[in-house]
Amino acid sequence: MLQVPQLEKKVGIEVYSTQSLGIGGKIRHILDDFVVEELLVDGSLAKVSGPVEVWKPVGEGRYLICVLVKRRWDTFLAVRQVAERLRISQKRIRFAGIKDTKALTAQHISLQNVSPNKVLDVQIKDLKVYPQRFSRERMYSQLIRGNRFHITIRGIDHPVSVIEEQTKSIKEEIKQQGGVPNFFGHQRFGTIRPNTHQIGKYLTRGDTEKAALVFLAEPSIHENPEAREARQLLQDTMNFEEALERFPRFLRYERFMLRHLIKYPNDFVGAFRELPRRLRKLFVQGHQSYLFNRFISERIRKGIPLNEPQIGDYTIRLDKHGLPIEEYDQATETNIQTIEQMVKEKKMCVAAPLIGPEQPPSKGIQGEIEQAILKSQNVTPEQFKIPSMPEATADGRVRAILNPVWNLVQEEISEDKENPGKQMMKLGFTLNRGSYATVLLREFMKPQDLIASGY
Repeated sequence: MLQVPQLEKKVGIEVYSTQSLGIGGKIRHILDDFVVEELLVDGSLAKVSGPVEVWKPVGEGRYLICVLVKRRWDTFLAVRQVAERLRISQKRIRFAGIKDTKALTAQHISLQNVSPNKVLDVQIKDLKVYPQRFSRERMYSQLIRGNRFHITIRGIDHPVSVIEEQTKSIKEEIKQQGGVPNFFGHQRFGTIRPNTHQIGKYLTRGDTEKAALVFLAEPSIHENPEAREARQLLQDTMNFEEALERFPRFLRYERFMLRHLIKYPNDFVGAFRELPRRLRKLFVQGHQSYLFNRFISERIRKGIPLNEPQIGDYTIRLDKHGLPIEEYDQATETNIQTIEQMVKEKKMCVAAPLIGPEQPPSKGIQGEIEQAILKSQNVTPEQFKIPSMPEATADGRVRAILNPVWNLVQEEISEDKENPGKQMMKLGFTLNRGSYATVLLREFMKPQDLIASGY
């Protein structure tokens, strides 16, 4: 089995699903090498290129659906900045998906009772907002079908013939499997500081102080030296006031928390509440995501297919777009043949649990895998109910374990002018909502150094 980098193992991604050798290379050499465009179930595509013509009023309703195009912006901070410029409450802006910070991305947002002219006047560096239509409903996650990606992999050492051969081989393996493992990707946890799940783990155990200090004061050798030194100083001194002076301005979330802790040094719950509500919950969900990754990794390691239901597996029904819907079942001796047929017809898919108070482990062989991992991590489903911060409680649900890949196209292989003597390859593909491009890209690249490879 091919070796997986240590950083991936830290977030529960322990295996590759394809066995062909990778092409290597680097993503995000230039920010615009990583392009993400959000696709809605009604076919609307948010384009990074912006509108082709002057906007004219279409649709009706109190919500103005806009496209937000951003570079180097965290989604939460981008929305906060737009709200400030429009002089409205953030509560009047809704978005459905969190998009990568280190990318050029386009996504839909809804603005409640805001005029298009006001939106067209907004000017923010590396951020653009343009109106699309009026709607009676605001944006929410079920409106997203997926995301279309255009990715450039640079600095590939192999000749064109080898790149073509290895890419073709990996594409064939992915096709035979029906997709790639539906791991939560690297950016779900952070690659520079992969600790979102660790923060969530301490929150589930009621240790908000430890959770806050992991977030604020745990340095990483891979991060900006100024940030690393500031975190180390805080770890050594526990002086919040001095830390606020030393923490770089780009660490905005950390600075929000530090300001609170200067006033209320022991109120770690209050400090977390300085962060967006959705982000607080993401920490706890990060712990669920880590466990889910472990569950799938072990299933693959044991040679159990991701697209063939076993007795005891959870299964989810799929809608006409191939997207999971809320209805799920569990495979038993009496219904296994029906479920197998529905999986073949792409009306159902195999799933695994995001453990929580309302979502117990699977049964059968998959259940044994999950119970062993939960025991080794000293985790119980009830821990995901957070009494000190109820809004961060993660009840649990099931998630598809296989991630279908649509319209996978090798768009170009050519000389990489940014890296003379090396090649570059462009890939285009569409993934379902909630899926991660890096999970597909790692199968093609088989990176051994995640940071150097741009993850």
